[in-house]
Amino acid sequence: MRRPPALMLQGTGSNAGKSTLTAGLCRALTRRGLRVRPFKPQNMSNNAAVTVEGGEIGRAQALQARACGVPSSMHMNPVLLKPQTDTGAQVVVQGRVHATCRAIDYAALKPSLMPAVLDSFRRVGADADLVLVEGAGSPAEVNLRDGDIANMGFALATETPVLLVGDIDRGGVLAQLVGTHALLPPEERRLLTGYVVNKFRGDPSLFTGALPIIGRHTGLDCLGIVPWCDAVSRLPAEDSLDLETRPIRRTNGVIRIAVPRLGRGANLDDLDPLMAEPDVDLRIVPPGEALPGDADLVILTGSKATLGDLAFLRTQGWDIDIAAHVRRGGHVIGLCGGYQMLGRSVADPLGVEGSSGTAAGLDLLPVETVLAPDKTLTETSGTEMVSGLPVRGYEIHMGRTTLLCAVEPMLDLDGRLDGARSPSGRVTGCYLHGLFAADGFRHAFLSRIRARETSGLAFEASVNQALDALADHLESSLDVPRLLAIAHGYARGGSSDAA
Repeated sequence: MRRPPALMLQGTGSNAGKSTLTAGLCRALTRRGLRVRPFKPQNMSNNAAVTVEGGEIGRAQALQARACGVPSSMHMNPVLLKPQTDTGAQVVVQGRVHATCRAIDYAALKPSLMPAVLDSFRRVGADADLVLVEGAGSPAEVNLRDGDIANMGFALATETPVLLVGDIDRGGVLAQLVGTHALLPPEERRLLTGYVVNKFRGDPSLFTGALPIIGRHTGLDCLGIVPWCDAVSRLPAEDSLDLETRPIRRTNGVIRIAVPRLGRGANLDDLDPLMAEPDVDLRIVPPGEALPGDADLVILTGSKATLGDLAFLRTQGWDIDIAAHVRRGGHVIGLCGGYQMLGRSVADPLGVEGSSGTAAGLDLLPVETVLAPDKTLTETSGTEMVSGLPVRGYEIHMGRTTLLCAVEPMLDLDGRLDGARSPSGRVTGCYLHGLFAADGFRHAFLSRIRARETSGLAFEASVNQALDALADHLESSLDVPRLLAIAHGYARGGSSDAA
């Protein structure tokens, strides 16, 4: 197939930093005046974003689109897998729910998705000077190679050159790079055009002795050693692991927030603006631990499996902890699936999440939810009822929630009421993701919990500043001209050496 200039970043393993490097390169090359677009053939994440067409993609691709200064499109991530159980996931194709299947069944399904992937790639590249493509996991998982659409299967189908990304912070980066190269067959090795050593702490010159060793075994050149970048911690988290590894601040007078880690928690970047506040101490509470008794606020996040996570919450005893927290005068907010859990019941008559059934909720808000197969996907804005301050964000859910009595809603979304607020005002819930990014509302909400001075944090501006800092970081540590030459050389039908 004819394709635009493109470069694919594939990692030696998950969390090698592919998403971050892609976002940083998107911003760096956009600042050079290029029309850059991100693309990820297949992603697996319960952190999704609503696109301009009303579809959904992984949050990482939405951030990359933001780095390019363009709206996100469902074609930037044509296949999104949203895990619902340990062995099954919802399959989203070009922004819409396509199927729900077990992992073993997806192996048979995925080859049929390649036409949609290639169609989306053509669409994304139609108005681009360069497409930066992100792989998934590792191409060295050759036991899963049949029908691959995420890594080398895509690269071969499109003749896209590949930059290999190794994570030195985990240790064993020589084995990562050499082992990945060794496991690939010759027709796939020819697409490897170099490698990057990511997340280096200390003096990069100490790694120079390793370069000839890697070169001798792979024939590949190092196109950059990327030092650890603190700006990355200011970017929206891709998953719960990113949140849990961020440093915890403890200062006098902090507002303590506890977030139980649900088994299928979703859209956890809702927490990022709160974590960025200097007087907030937000802790993700792992399974097996009680919710801290000194918490001021408990947040129930979104969930890809509301009934499953409601049952999980009870097995951990967190329902008891939350009830005690409320009796002590603590605050609770539920977002999307968390909002559904706060009600009196959650019903799944059609088995949308698996087996059909109904479960009692936490009974902290007089609402009830019925799950349905039609998914709400929309960007919206409005005001919070108590403060009258503006909020904006997106909805992405498969449930319909009904208020059972004259309870006060939480939000007015352009004339449509959403959410609920208890008579005490200490328990609230809504479907709107992203509302804490609104600086005025966030300060007003936190001030209800504890009197505070505004921190002056402008969250959205801080994200853009972090993207610029990351772009500067990569400009100084990567051979950007050579990366561009590789991408354009392949687009002309040549090789990376010729470029």
